[in-house]
Amino acid sequence: MLTYNFAEAQGPLYEYIYQCIKEDIIEGNLQQGEKLPSKRAFAKNNGISTITIQNAYDQLISEGYIYTIPQKGYYVAKLEGMKKVQRESSISLNIHMPEERPSYEVDLSDNRMNPDHFPFSIWAKVMRGTISDKSGELMEASPAGGIGELRAAIAEHLKSFRGMLVDPDQIVIGAGTEYLYGLIVQLLGNEKQYCVENPGYRKIVQVYRQYHISCKYADIDEMGMTFEGLRATGADIAHISPNHHFPTGITMPAGRRYEILSWANEGEGRYIIEDDYDSEFRLNGKPIPTLFSMDACEKVIYMNTFSKSLTPTIRISYMVLPVHLINRFYRELSFYACTVSNFEQYALSAFIRQGYFEKHINRMRLYYSRQRKKMIETIRKSRLNDVCEIIENDSGLHFLIQIKTNKTDGAIRDALEKKGIRVNALSEYFFTPGGMKHCFIINYSNVDIEKAGKACDAFYQILAE
Repeated sequence: MLTYNFAEAQGPLYEYIYQCIKEDIIEGNLQQGEKLPSKRAFAKNNGISTITIQNAYDQLISEGYIYTIPQKGYYVAKLEGMKKVQRESSISLNIHMPEERPSYEVDLSDNRMNPDHFPFSIWAKVMRGTISDKSGELMEASPAGGIGELRAAIAEHLKSFRGMLVDPDQIVIGAGTEYLYGLIVQLLGNEKQYCVENPGYRKIVQVYRQYHISCKYADIDEMGMTFEGLRATGADIAHISPNHHFPTGITMPAGRRYEILSWANEGEGRYIIEDDYDSEFRLNGKPIPTLFSMDACEKVIYMNTFSKSLTPTIRISYMVLPVHLINRFYRELSFYACTVSNFEQYALSAFIRQGYFEKHINRMRLYYSRQRKKMIETIRKSRLNDVCEIIENDSGLHFLIQIKTNKTDGAIRDALEKKGIRVNALSEYFFTPGGMKHCFIINYSNVDIEKAGKACDAFYQILAE
C-alpha cells in the first residue's frame, strides 16, 4: 500500500499525492504494469477523501503516467525512453545575462526622458477612452502593417510636421526599429552590400550582422556621409541619418542629399534607408525636407520611432515604404502579425489625433532648448571651458566637446567613472581605426544641471592631473 508523509504537503493535497506517485514512477519505485491501490483503499489507509485520490489519479492519467482498466483498477503505464532522475541531481545553467546599467551620480551618456515630463495623466485618459470606445476593435487581429487608424494619424503627422505626402497604406508599424530592420532585409535581400555611417550607431550593425550581413563603412565629413565614400564601398543599400546624425549631430544639407539620391539612381536595386530618429527636436531653423520627400524614383525607405518623442518603453516605430516595396511587403511578408498590440496602437492614434502629441512635442522642445542652454552655460562657467571647445551642430538632445589633452579617451572615461561620472567618447562609435580622438558626447536630456557643474570640475581636475 502506498503511504506518504502528508505533513510535507504544500498547496492542494491532490497535487502532493500526484507529485509523489509521479516521482515514484519516474524513479522506478513503481514498475510498468504494476497495479495501484484502489481509490477507496488508498483513501482509507491514509485517512483522506476518495475525491482527493480521484483528482490525483485523473491528473496522472491525463499526463500518461497511469491508465485504468474498467472494473479492474489503475496501472502504471509504459514510459518509453524515461530516464531515472536522481533527487540530488541538479542542472547547472551557464547563462550570461547582460549586466544592469550602473548607477552614476552624473550620467552624461543617458539620453532617456526624465519621467517627470511624460504626460501620464493624459496617456491614462487616452487609454481609458480606448477601452470604452474600442472594445470590439481590441479583440480583432491587426493587419500586418498595423491598424489603419494609427497609420492615418502618422501620415497626417508627417504631412504637418515634415511636409511629407504619404499614403497611410505605405506605412508599416512595428515594435522597435530593430524589428523593422529585419523586415527590410527580407524585402531587399541579405545578399546585398549594406553601408552605414562611420562613426555611427553600433546597434544598427549588430542587427544587420544577425542577418549574416557584413556592413561596409563610409566616412562622414562636416556635411554627413560623402558621395565618394559611399560609392567606394560598392554598397547596394545606404543606411544614413541625415537629420541629427548620431553621434556627431551633423544635419546633411540639401546639396549633399541630392548627391546621395543620385548615387541610388545610378544602379538597379540600390536603396537608401533614411533613419529620421530624433528629428522632432530640431531646436533651430526650419527642417530640411526628408530624403523621402526629395526622392522621385522610389529609392528611399523612411524610418522613425516614438521612442525619443514619447518613451522607449512604448516600443512603437514605423517605416514608410515606396509603393513597389509596400506591394512586395503585403505580397511576401503579410503572414507576419503586427508586433504592436491593438491597445497601444489605438491609444497612440487617439493621442496624436486629439492633438496631445503635438502639444507634448512643443512642450518638450521648449524644455530641451532651455536644458541645452543651461548645460552649455554650465560648461562655459566652469574651468573645463579653458580646455575644451563646444561643438553644437544641430544635434538634437546632445552636443560634443573637443578636449585639449594628451590623455587617452579610455583613461579619461575610466577616471571619470571612478568619480561617479559617465560620459561616452566619440571614438567609441567608429567602426574603423583612427577615429576622432578627445571628443566626448554630452547628453543633457536627463541630466541634473546642478550636479553637472560638479561633473565639469571633476572633468577638469582629471585633465589637469
